[in-house]
Amino acid sequence: MTLTDTGITAELVRDLLREQHPDLADRPLRLGARGWDNQLWRLGDDLAVRLPWATERAGDLLRKEHAWLPALAPRLPLPVPVPQRLGRPSDRFPRPWTVTLWVPGTPADLAPATGPAAAGTLASFLTALHRPAPAGAPPGPGGPLTDHADSFAAQLAEATGLGLIPDPDATRAIWEDAVAAPPWDGPALWLHADLHPANILTSDGTFCGVIDFGTLCAGDPACDLAAAWNLLPDGTADDFHAAYQPTPDAATLRRARGWALIRVLLGLLVGHAGDHGRPGGKPTWGPPAQAALRRLLATAC
Repeated sequence: MTLTDTGITAELVRDLLREQHPDLADRPLRLGARGWDNQLWRLGDDLAVRLPWATERAGDLLRKEHAWLPALAPRLPLPVPVPQRLGRPSDRFPRPWTVTLWVPGTPADLAPATGPAAAGTLASFLTALHRPAPAGAPPGPGGPLTDHADSFAAQLAEATGLGLIPDPDATRAIWEDAVAAPPWDGPALWLHADLHPANILTSDGTFCGVIDFGTLCAGDPACDLAAAWNLLPDGTADDFHAAYQPTPDAATLRRARGWALIRVLLGLLVGHAGDHGRPGGKPTWGPPAQAALRRLLATAC
């Protein structure tokens, strides 16, 4: 997390709305969340304002969402934050910002899915999203796992040194099996590519919305299918795989376990930093990552 020290206040957000979208400026406004890249301000009952604040890349991610998500959203069976307006950079705030639909729910790092319906709900969402992407679709992280080998090794060593990995050898074996799996040979599919617990919302024990499409890209569906271990309750991964269409083959599931480990390591390290009050840390990320690692290690038995 590269903090850019962008000072954002309710007064600033209100002034930006008055300057560029005055028809929205008098709605009730309150801080919703400070995310990894953006701040989220709730605007009335049904809208939100998202402004880059914590990373240099955040503005580009918002532009990507504004360009692509409106066309994808109508086919998705869960609510998503469809962009409604694009704010231009100005002297008052020198970065792009957006007004999106507000998606109600609680992030799964705070309220994990617990009900049996969660597997089918997530499978339906990814089945609908995973369609062939056009030639001009944005690139992203959903390529070969080998692209992430160096960062994985460094994070595994760090997490192991911190005592966060109960069985480093078994964890490394899962990764090596995933990297050795046959690569995806189908068309590049639309991916969310960042399905960690803070980016999916829950209500009444199941999923009710998906947020933060800044990493939207085309690639290997295994990148998203990792969610079977990262997001679902214990014992429901098989139900998810049965409900997702087309049924993933063995090679795709092997790669998906590697993607799940990438998110586990990030969650463990961000959670550990949060537990110790370090910048960029989020203590709520640790427990879901620990649960996902336990599920993954069980598959190695």
